Amino acid sequence: MQIATTGLVLKQVKVGEADQILTLLTPDLGVVSASARGSLRLKNKLFSASGLFCYSEFTLTSGRSHYFVESAQLKKGFYGVSETVEGMSLAAYLAEVALALSPAPPEAEPQLRLLLNCLYMIGAKRMPLRQLKAIYELRAMSMAGYQPDLLACAGCGKYEGGDFYFDPVEGRLLCADCADRARHIPNLDAGALHALRHICLVEDKKVFSFTLAPASLTNLARVSEQYTLAHLEHGLKSLDFLKTVLE
Repeated sequence: MQIATTGLVLKQVKVGEADQILTLLTPDLGVVSASARGSLRLKNKLFSASGLFCYSEFTLTSGRSHYFVESAQLKKGFYGVSETVEGMSLAAYLAEVALALSPAPPEAEPQLRLLLNCLYMIGAKRMPLRQLKAIYELRAMSMAGYQPDLLACAGCGKYEGGDFYFDPVEGRLLCADCADRARHIPNLDAGALHALRHICLVEDKKVFSFTLAPASLTNLARVSEQYTLAHLEHGLKSLDFLKTVLE
């Protein structure tokens, strides 16, 4: 049976001289593995559409354990991503987070759309990469069912005013007074708290529409990474290298 779908190449594994196993994020199948025979040969019909971070139209046939790529047509290559080490490193990290979350339909479609938008933003150099990293982490985790409780302080109900503490494990807020009683040090200033709420709660088309002072971005980036790592089942190999090039 043949299946027509769009998909983003998240991972490539070379097999033999010219074959690959592609890991694709698709809107209607979720994350799937597909053999792309001969796709490493320049003259092969699959070559241009099966590269890393290529968003393509695929025709797949199903096998016992994975799919086979019968045809592929490139829709978007995101070539700007590879122009810098920093951009490529962030893209690799986002792809690894997507693989760790492994969204299934219907969640896979908005997850794919978010990742495509982030890859576009990386290539277009529209915002600081640390801000883009935090947006993807928090939004992807929220879409996957890990949306934190950000409405008010979990202790007293305070909504704003002063610094807050965001618990990366519990996914809840404490105002400065309640954090002090719980022996926590506040880790969010007002700007970072506003951005945290914006990313997790705003409608999709507005998620990238905010600016942030450098100090607030530092706070946001720290808690977003801590929250992501606290709720994934394993560490991320790409993160260590990414941190060396972004810091």
